[in-house]
Amino acid sequence: MIKFASISPHPPILIPDIGKNNIELISDTKKSLEKLEAEYYQSKVDTIIIISPHGELAADSFTINQAPELEADFANFGDLKTKLNFKNDIGLGYQLREALETKLPVRLISEPKLDHGTSVPLFYLASHLKDINILPIGYSLLPLKNHFEFGQQIYEIISQKNKNIGIIASGDLSHRLTPDAPAGYSAAGKKFDEQLIQYLQNKETDKIINLDKKLIEEAGECGLRSIIILLGILNNLNYQTEILSYEGPFGVGYLVADFKI
Repeated sequence: MIKFASISPHPPILIPDIGKNNIELISDTKKSLEKLEAEYYQSKVDTIIIISPHGELAADSFTINQAPELEADFANFGDLKTKLNFKNDIGLGYQLREALETKLPVRLISEPKLDHGTSVPLFYLASHLKDINILPIGYSLLPLKNHFEFGQQIYEIISQKNKNIGIIASGDLSHRLTPDAPAGYSAAGKKFDEQLIQYLQNKETDKIINLDKKLIEEAGECGLRSIIILLGILNNLNYQTEILSYEGPFGVGYLVADFKI
């Protein structure tokens, strides 16, 4: 049973020992994640499936991380103190691979160290969940419709499991919102973010899958494929989308969304 589903951004500045006083510049995002964490704590999930843009990327296949022990740290960002440790739900990972291998290309990898696209959301949403298992998944460069199909297939498998599961789609929206943005400025950035949020609110999944390719490229996003996998998982469920916050003070769009199931 799916107990919760959400979209989370992953700026390392959200980590207190990295962001320090600058966290206040993205206080809406921080407050939204803290609100989600309180909800997740009550949900008593067994496993969190988290989809990240920043793990090992295989252009022609999806990836499932099967390292038994997983560690999240932020040493690459100057924080040598903050660390989280998780168990991997390797049984579910193998079951997904076995069920999917004749339908979509899926590759198993083993990477004990989690990327920041996985680590930042888990710092807020899973650090207080005792005995939680994690299953990290990576998207591919296959067409968007394949990502939706991937999500649908995941749902078919996990819906048969007698365990409570949470889904996190990790990803930032456009990286080109302002002249000082990491990828430079493009008017497509704001347009992309506004369209995506509108389509999410209206449950217009087809419009998300068929977003203009040039617009996507110009926006310089990293979260669209994670979100589409999540929408595939939720496709057969009666859910409502709640946008908790959206902001972009550093030229990158940070969206926090909760899917009420």
